[in-house]
Amino acid sequence: MAFLLGMFRPEDRRVLTLLLCAIIADVKINKSSPSSPNSWIKKPFLAHAYHAWLIDDGSLTARLQQRYRDFSVKTFMVKHAKPSQEESGLLHMPNAASVLIREVLLYGNGRPVVFAHSILPRSSLRGEWRGLGRLGNKPLGATLFANPKVKRTPLNFKKLAAQHALYQAATRGLTEKPEYLWARRSVFSLNCANILVTEVFLPELIKA
Repeated sequence: MAFLLGMFRPEDRRVLTLLLCAIIADVKINKSSPSSPNSWIKKPFLAHAYHAWLIDDGSLTARLQQRYRDFSVKTFMVKHAKPSQEESGLLHMPNAASVLIREVLLYGNGRPVVFAHSILPRSSLRGEWRGLGRLGNKPLGATLFANPKVKRTPLNFKKLAAQHALYQAATRGLTEKPEYLWARRSVFSLNCANILVTEVFLPELIKA
């Protein structure tokens, strides 16, 4: 590809690079569906009270801000580490590659309602997303949904059992732990940059 781009003027190369990245992003979106029995599913069957929250493909941050007068974000972990093999596969990156992992709790009226686990490859923390590694207690979703150029893969879902790492991370501060938790995830793309966001819905969300 570099050889071909060298045949064009610099101003044309940038346009072609963006077009190629957009094509690659579309291919990744089409390949993102789970294929194995243990994979995440396309529809949250029997999710009951969580169903409407799970399938809403708009900004979760915006919806929570509408529901709760007091909405806040608390960051629990931001570190460079290796993602799981499954997460690496979704982002089409080598298993040994280091990424920025960010874990936060979203609070509504002082109670934790959603746990968010985000995988941000180093190569994605550039350009328009160069500040995502320094969000502090600001919601990632607000930044992602503010840019109309950002694309998102279809949502996938999973009913997390107590032995799942995401369940354990999401419930580490809860005094009463449920039998299971519902989660969803998707990949956000901007040009050649990709970010995996997983959201785990906590029991407080569906309480009256």
